[in-house]
Order: sequence, then C-alpha cells, then structure tokens
Amino acid sequence: MNRLDTLAGHVGLGDVVMTEEVKAALAAGRAVVALESTIISHGMPYPQNVKTAREVEAVVRRGGAVPATIAILHGVVKVGLSEDDLELLGKTGLAVMKCSRRDLAYCTALKKHGATTVSATMLIASKVGIDVFVT
Repeated sequence: MNRLDTLAGHVGLGDVVMTEEVKAALAAGRAVVALESTIISHGMPYPQNVKTAREVEAVVRRGGAVPATIAILHGVVKVGLSEDDLELLGKTGLAVMKCSRRDLAYCTALKKHGATTVSATMLIASKVGIDVFVT
C-alpha cells in the first residue's frame, strides 16, 4: 500500500492528484514545500490573492524547492496547483469551503471546492511524504 492509499483510507478521501512536478521531486528526494490554500480563497480579495499565491510559490522555487499548494477542487484532493487551479480558488473566494481536517471527507464526498487550513494541509502533506510546510 502506498502513501496515497493510506491517505484515502485515513480520512475517507477518494482520489489524490499530485502535479507531475511534485511527483517527480518527491520520487527524486528533492525538497518539496507544502502550502495551505485558505489564504487564497479566504485571506484577501481577487486578484491580490492569486498574485500573492504565485509570489509565495516563486519564493519557494528561488529557495530551491518545489511548491505544493494543497486544495480540494471538484472533490479531488490536489497536491500542487496549476495556474488555472489558483485562479479558480482566487475568483471563487469565500464560496470555497474552508476545510480543516475534520471537513475533508465531507468536502470530497460532496465534490466541493475546499481550501485547506493548516491542520488539513499538514495531514495531507504528511501522508504524501512532504515533510516541510509553510504558512
């Protein structure tokens, strides 16, 4: 059983999707930094929220690591977000569910969008093998 199977069983989740960049970095033992997504949907208005998220990811890259912003989109846990994913979270704003670890199964079962809090981000990051988290 791999870590993704363990995650799905642990919190009642279905699919967990990682970007190819995050998968490759983890497989190669390179540095990956988990980032929570609540700040994007709930922390500031659009477009400042998306701009800030991109800037934070750029800081992580300049430090030599791969950023892995974590969110739930259409009920799927995503580890690493595309530009379109960031835009979706940013534009949808407060309509995105704020997901603590207790909310993960509910959000995925109902196929909602969810922005992960610190606790949910830490849980997901840990289960997929990301040991560093920044908020």
